Amino acid sequence: MRAESNESLDVLSVFLTGIPGLEAQHGWLSIPFFTMYIVAIVGNSLIMAAVHVDTALHEPMYLFLSMLAVTEVGVSVSTLPTVMGILWFDARQIDFDGCLAQMFFIHTFSGMESGVLLAMSYDRFVAIYNPLRYTAILTLSRIICMGLGITLKSVMFMAPLPILLRQLPYCHVNVLSHSYCLHSDLIQLPCADTKLNSILGLSIVLATFGLDSLLIVVSYVLILYTVLGIASGEGRRKALNTCVSHICAVLLYYVPMIGVSVMHRAAKHASPLVHTLMSSIYLFVPPVLNPIIYSVKTKPIRQGIFNLFSCKRKWL
Repeated sequence: MRAESNESLDVLSVFLTGIPGLEAQHGWLSIPFFTMYIVAIVGNSLIMAAVHVDTALHEPMYLFLSMLAVTEVGVSVSTLPTVMGILWFDARQIDFDGCLAQMFFIHTFSGMESGVLLAMSYDRFVAIYNPLRYTAILTLSRIICMGLGITLKSVMFMAPLPILLRQLPYCHVNVLSHSYCLHSDLIQLPCADTKLNSILGLSIVLATFGLDSLLIVVSYVLILYTVLGIASGEGRRKALNTCVSHICAVLLYYVPMIGVSVMHRAAKHASPLVHTLMSSIYLFVPPVLNPIIYSVKTKPIRQGIFNLFSCKRKWL
């Protein structure tokens, strides 16, 4: 049975869904979607380049920000081919292995993003609790180890998902409800019991996103406790102001995720357009808004990006 199943997977195709009810407007809808991709990829790439080039930005806070930018470019690039393929060319068909690969990269980069947000909350706690030893605690070697640990954890957690899905037999109707491949969608396709896949998926969500969000909350409780111990009101305001951009990034990431989870369980009979909209907000909005927020709220990042273009003009 397994040999027959694996052989059929070599020719199995999956059909993606565009935006339900708005198929006739896909051409027009491609403009805002493509604009979001450009803003997300260019904006985050500029942050990475600024941190890399400007030695003044070689500090823990900005190194973690560049890691966040890497994950957001990864998420954007993972979804771009199928989303724009549907909107531009109505290319809904994707081979099964390609779908599994896309699922793996979307979930891996999303898991990395959650881990980086946790690392950034620890960075803010250290900066406020022990500012004199901030750079001594968060050395470059430790930051690199944290980045490698976040990457390895995400890859190890997500790798079993496509491997287990590939062992299952599949039916003739293989239509997904989004314009990209997600694990929650793919486990609906097999003609076999997917209880193990569902349990594994839930365990990964709890061990990554659930634990990360809990630890972020703990970090901010400790930050608030530390800030309240600062004598001057001006000092408290400055300390909290350094956390504003990160708090916005956390809310942009976790609020849509919670919304998607609630919709998936409590509003199963809602319009497919609503489910598509919530999933799109979760995947597309954070990579677009985070570089804008950090550029507006963080003067050294603005200056670093400005210096990039200044250097370019000098070369020209």
